[in-house]
Amino acid sequence: MHVQQELINWYHAIKRDLPWRHTTDAYTIWLSEIILQQTRVEQGLPYYQRFLEKYPTVIDFAAAPEDDILKLWQGLGYYSRGRNMLKTAKQVQEEYNGVFPTSYDQLIKLKGIGEYTAAAISSFSANEARAVLDGNVYRVLSRYLGISQPIDSTTGKKIFRQAADDFLNEKDPAAHNQAMMELGALVCKPKNPACGTCPIRMGCYAFLHNAAGSFPVKAKKIKVKERFFNYFLFEDENGRILMNKRSDNDIWANMYDLPLIETTHQLSMDELIALPEVVEIFGKKLIITKSSPIIKHVLTHQHLYVRFVVLKQKPLTMHPNWVFIEVENLKKIALPKVIFIFLDNFLN
Repeated sequence: MHVQQELINWYHAIKRDLPWRHTTDAYTIWLSEIILQQTRVEQGLPYYQRFLEKYPTVIDFAAAPEDDILKLWQGLGYYSRGRNMLKTAKQVQEEYNGVFPTSYDQLIKLKGIGEYTAAAISSFSANEARAVLDGNVYRVLSRYLGISQPIDSTTGKKIFRQAADDFLNEKDPAAHNQAMMELGALVCKPKNPACGTCPIRMGCYAFLHNAAGSFPVKAKKIKVKERFFNYFLFEDENGRILMNKRSDNDIWANMYDLPLIETTHQLSMDELIALPEVVEIFGKKLIITKSSPIIKHVLTHQHLYVRFVVLKQKPLTMHPNWVFIEVENLKKIALPKVIFIFLDNFLN
């Protein structure tokens, strides 16, 4: 039997029952694909359901305020996805009269949609013969074919693109793509792959050479930047919290956090309150009612070392992006996870 058909037969027999697999609606598929980028299915599923309930069509999505999208996205991470989705929805509204395109050539021109997502949407919605290449597929192809070129090199990307296209079952590209991703997610996992249950193991280079741990090959190591965040919490006499609206050129763009002093390294409390910028904002005699231990918050390319300092006195100097917000309204704004957890514990 043709290896690609064996793969599809396996997929139909064991596939997970996921809601976006019961539709060919391009908008719904787009929603699931963006939410599931860098996100496990079990984590992304509730977000998918909430977004689809609140914005059942791309027209509804396009009309949403950015703050509402970010609030609904809260806790999912990679917030640029949410912002780009709003731009995509508006683009579909303006250029396609609110009808989400299904062809790869149209999809690839939309904001926030790259080669993988365009191939996924076009194959799942219109059965267009486009091979998807995500992390799962890279791993399956590298092990099955024994491709030793790094997946993050220019040459490697060309080789894998050609390999994916050559391996595609053009008679049933939708099922083929789903099967490849399902195989990577459930069987051909990064660590401890379940090779014994793999439907195509007898043709797999890595299985036959006991070399699954050697694939895929990566050339670059991710450089992790360390940042030191010192947050100041002040609650006024009316019970309002002083919050900061973040800019759009850093992590957590356009979300809310607390007044922040970022330093190049970890400072003691005495060193922190003696900083000129702290003195300028709060004065020389800070009355600190509470300070948290250092919390390490891990992002993909950054490690944040976060400290919270609770103050009694209000700032002498107000930043233009600072605003007092009533406690009951905090649940209406988009907060980074580390801020949400701290405020939840502080206020309850």
